[in-house]
Amino acid sequence: MARISGVDLPREKRLIFALTYIFGIGNAKARQIAAAAQVDPMKKVKDLTDNDVAHIRETIERTHRVEGDLRSEIQRNIKRLIDVQSYRGIRHRKGLPTRGQRTHTNARTRKGPRKAVGMAKK
Repeated sequence: MARISGVDLPREKRLIFALTYIFGIGNAKARQIAAAAQVDPMKKVKDLTDNDVAHIRETIERTHRVEGDLRSEIQRNIKRLIDVQSYRGIRHRKGLPTRGQRTHTNARTRKGPRKAVGMAKK
């Protein structure tokens, strides 16, 4: 069982796909990490030696911010935008899309379920 950055990697998947289970690592970074650690990216996680896992773990800790550190940095950046009352910060506070998307229709993921407006009372 390979555990890296507090995440158990799935044993049956190949290394480059298993690394993407770690928050902050996508396909491109997974390939870079495998190359830097000198581990075959197509090897399955269950076939990795303890030495391979140690090299991967060391490479990630040395060169990338992942999981908790990355999540807290993102939250700090959002809080800073809200505190300085930038346009993006105001959109974050209101729970609306921050990158110029249309909100007249759509944007349901960000706005949440529809709210009934103007219900007639009897």
